[in-house]
Amino acid sequence: MDYQFKEIEQKWQKFWAQHKTFKAADASNKPKFYVLDMFPYPSGAGLHVGHPLGYIASDIFSRYKRLKGFNVLHPMGYDSFGLPAEQYAIQTGQHPALTTEANINTYRKQLDGLGFSFDWSREVRTSDPEYYKWTQWIFMQLFNSWYNLETDRAEDITTLIEKFNASGSADVKAVCDEDTKTFMPSDWAVMTDEEKQEELLKYRLTYLKESTVNWCAALGTVLANDEVKDGFSERGGHPVEQKKMMQWSMRISAYAERLLQGLNTIDWPEPVKEMQRNWIGKSIGAAVKFKIEAAVSKALPAGVDAIEVFTTRVDTIFGVSYLVLAPEHELVTALTTPGQLDAVNSYIAQTKKKSELDRMADTKTVSGAFTGSYVINPVSGERIQLWIADYVLAGYGTGAVMGVPSGDQRDWLFATHFNLPIVQILDAQQDIEHQADATKDGKYINSGFINGMNYTEATATLNAWLEEQGQGKAKINYRMRDAIFGRQRYWGEPIPVYFKDGLPYLIKAEELPLLLPEIDKYLPTETGEPPLGRAEDWKYEDEYEYELSTMPGWAGSSWYWYRYMDAKNDSDFASAEAIKYWKDVDLYIGGAEHATGHLLYSRFWNKFLKDLGYVQEEEPFKKLINQGMIQGRSNFVYRVIDEEGRGTNKLVSYGLRKDYKTSALHVDVNIVDNEVLNIEQFKLFRPEFADAEFILENGRYICGVEVEKMSKSKFNVVNPDVLIESYGADTLRMYEMFLGPLEQSKPWNTNGIEGVFKFLRKFWRLFHNEAWTFHVNDSVPSKAELKALHKIIKKVQDDVERFSFNTSVSSFMIAVNELTDLKCKNRQVLEDLVVVLSPYAPHICEELWMLLGNEAGSLSYTPYPTFNPAYLVEDEFSYPVSVNGKTRLNLSMSLTLEAKEVEETVLANEDVQKYLEGKAPKKVIVVKGRIVNIVI
Repeated sequence: MDYQFKEIEQKWQKFWAQHKTFKAADASNKPKFYVLDMFPYPSGAGLHVGHPLGYIASDIFSRYKRLKGFNVLHPMGYDSFGLPAEQYAIQTGQHPALTTEANINTYRKQLDGLGFSFDWSREVRTSDPEYYKWTQWIFMQLFNSWYNLETDRAEDITTLIEKFNASGSADVKAVCDEDTKTFMPSDWAVMTDEEKQEELLKYRLTYLKESTVNWCAALGTVLANDEVKDGFSERGGHPVEQKKMMQWSMRISAYAERLLQGLNTIDWPEPVKEMQRNWIGKSIGAAVKFKIEAAVSKALPAGVDAIEVFTTRVDTIFGVSYLVLAPEHELVTALTTPGQLDAVNSYIAQTKKKSELDRMADTKTVSGAFTGSYVINPVSGERIQLWIADYVLAGYGTGAVMGVPSGDQRDWLFATHFNLPIVQILDAQQDIEHQADATKDGKYINSGFINGMNYTEATATLNAWLEEQGQGKAKINYRMRDAIFGRQRYWGEPIPVYFKDGLPYLIKAEELPLLLPEIDKYLPTETGEPPLGRAEDWKYEDEYEYELSTMPGWAGSSWYWYRYMDAKNDSDFASAEAIKYWKDVDLYIGGAEHATGHLLYSRFWNKFLKDLGYVQEEEPFKKLINQGMIQGRSNFVYRVIDEEGRGTNKLVSYGLRKDYKTSALHVDVNIVDNEVLNIEQFKLFRPEFADAEFILENGRYICGVEVEKMSKSKFNVVNPDVLIESYGADTLRMYEMFLGPLEQSKPWNTNGIEGVFKFLRKFWRLFHNEAWTFHVNDSVPSKAELKALHKIIKKVQDDVERFSFNTSVSSFMIAVNELTDLKCKNRQVLEDLVVVLSPYAPHICEELWMLLGNEAGSLSYTPYPTFNPAYLVEDEFSYPVSVNGKTRLNLSMSLTLEAKEVEETVLANEDVQKYLEGKAPKKVIVVKGRIVNIVI
């Protein structure tokens, strides 16, 4: 029977599900291997052909590792909390849980249809209370921990309290807020419980603090930086402004150095590691205090008399001619004089319309406002103007920078734009753009007491002097700020906190999970509270208010790989035994767009859990691969435009469009075949063109083509279900790998899938005779057959190990062609070929494995064939034999034969004798291993 892919694939998908073929053992004598995909958010649109690319690659590798004798954990689940489901709920009133469940069902059907070898017994969903119970539990551990710089790890908050009881706060070395108190043990002893809780909150790894956030009023929530583009929300295009709000934050900054150093221990793409290094942004410099001029100090908060600046170039301090604060800096209001109030307020209002990413990216625009106040340069004593500008961010460093126009291009542009003084600190003939770098090699000129010093000497001298004077000190700074951990929306994990006397307290661990309450609408309340404020009678112990924000989208995905290790555990997020066995993820496949989000937060939570002894490994993911994007192949029709610029009811084919003025319109790629438009289906797709005139070329309407991002709005989404229906899952799997290297982006082109389908049909044909009856034999394989087999065994083994899946597909085609030409029907050869191909095309290989007589079950755990290099050693050569310069035939002979023996063998051949026509050769030229030429 010909290749019946539909029946075969349905049969084996059902078999795998019924027999739990891919269920990983919880412990095994086999070596473990953990393969993980970044789990999907289940959107209503389902999968398009771009989504499975990484899943196919990870599945091939998982199946290959099983054949190689590994106990493979290859799980799947859903990152099922998220803003899209909530927005749909707001529009329709339908609970997000219902739409999420429906979307998951669609995803599961599509994933199963592709034949993935997932261990579905371990499925997780971040929105399942049995899962987010443990996300809440981890939050509680963070709340109950502080970071001890002496031990360089997180510790239980009780160890900090013990220090306070024993010796007060003076000797505590911790990552904490800057406004912590200095107190003796006796002071701590007499503090009220509320005072103690307030002070401890400044040390906890998750804490409440007023922060500047991206606030989207239309969506009623705070957005992450990557959810904002050009001042508008990525979802919906709503205006976003900078706003100060009391927010939960997580002290990821405590782990900055460990996160940085850990990058040297993991096998990740260098661009991703570099993005994380830049995001962490380690800088070695100095903290310098510029005293505020006494005339305005009366308006300042108690104890504040200076502005602290972090600089990496303290050696340029003599060149400071102005200071700049972030517009949202807490001292701006106090330091703005009445005469500058309108200008400052107007500038702050403009800044609120920009996201932080926009402000960091905008290097060309020069803008700012003078506060009217002055500060004093601590080394020169000069009076310096104090400005605000949006290129300074409150969360980076101290939210204040010193302007050195003679040493920095941006500072020079700022100073010249606002006519501020430019203090020269070097030789006046040196180019301004390069002066800062030049000082590292040269000597300082006209720079106070560092005159004549080089860069190293000047830096050390200034740091020592500043510390001696109480005006500063050497310091290491990190660009990375603490992560905001709260969203003002409904569809997320409730934060397990209640408030008593305005202070946060944890609920009891045994009361987890704290379930999402039912509410009437999914909008913020009329008074501006988050949607959870709508819940009726939702109070802790019927008295205390719960936290109304929910956790951000990255919460549930920051630890999920551990839950897969022990997904049904009721008493722990995963048992110690499971964690000890699986340890970490050996291979992680997912998008590079998560470099400074999920991938960074996951490393942070993993290190924290290790500090507390819950996990063993410092890093969660040993190897990371970023799959490239499959881009859409968009098609276009061309509408003729009349002289007045209006669209007509005429559509002109691509090759004739230059004769007309036209506008291009996207057309659904599913009604285009090899760029030829199905006109009748197009009329149904765009009813307004039902009566249109189609100007054809050669009787056909040819569409235009362009490579774009695959999206519904461009009508270039290709549904894998349609292709599976037409060609089968095995064909789609191999075709996606055939498109190009895994890590590279490539355009989708359905036109090429037919070739892969024909290959699988030819592969199937190897096992059948001309009547399509299954037919193999037990003959001794020939050298040529063994050579073809062992070439592909070696090639696939090498390709899979280096994730070069596209080259394997080409090699399979060559191998099948070679065996077809050899008319190979040998059971031993074909059986091994089935095993080698099975990770790529598992359904057809399972069926052939069974037909070969292996009826015990799946081939998934069959040993991968052993490569024998001896079969690839060339011990024969097919010599081209020429008579008078014209090649007449080829003769295979052993390469061990000497030239004289080759000559004798050739002349003794009957076919050669026919060409000699009874004549004796005048000359026989033998080039060993190359050619034989006979001259008569």
